[in-house]
Amino acid sequence: MEDAAPTRDLTLYRPNVGVVVFCSRGRVWLGRRANTEGPHNWQFPQGGVDDGEDLEAAARRELREETGLRSVELLGRTDGWLVYDFPSGWKGSKALRGWKGEKQVWFAYGFTVADDEVNLGLHHPPEFDAWRWARLEETPDLVIPFKRDTYDQVAQAFAAYAAPSRAPERPRIPWLSGLLGR
Repeated sequence: MEDAAPTRDLTLYRPNVGVVVFCSRGRVWLGRRANTEGPHNWQFPQGGVDDGEDLEAAARRELREETGLRSVELLGRTDGWLVYDFPSGWKGSKALRGWKGEKQVWFAYGFTVADDEVNLGLHHPPEFDAWRWARLEETPDLVIPFKRDTYDQVAQAFAAYAAPSRAPERPRIPWLSGLLGR
């Protein structure tokens, strides 16, 4: 994995971690961003790194807060920072705090238990309102466009952990799953 372009001042980018969770079939966990219009409203768990916080500890914390998942085993991580800029005029909370974008280290984990460990309600407000297992290679097309290059790099970095499968997965909507007894 290449480091960010040397002309970028990385102090202008919010330190962040991203997490890709693989199930035993090689699919990856994707969450649908709550209160976000589609079609590019799916993404991996990610979040900021607290001052002095270890990067893997931050990844596990963010994963737990956003998904409820904790039964995971480390598979690998990216080398160096992957960087993306917020689009011009972006009104997101991080841009409004003066950040030019985010610099991220990504972690790959293997999920070791049943799907019922997922709990989207641990974070208030919830980051995601639904989730599903997806093919790693389809994720760059599902994420907000300014993160697409980063997702391409993550998909390349973690391709060895993905098993080929073409079976479709349905979104998991917590309240609907409860009604259907799933």
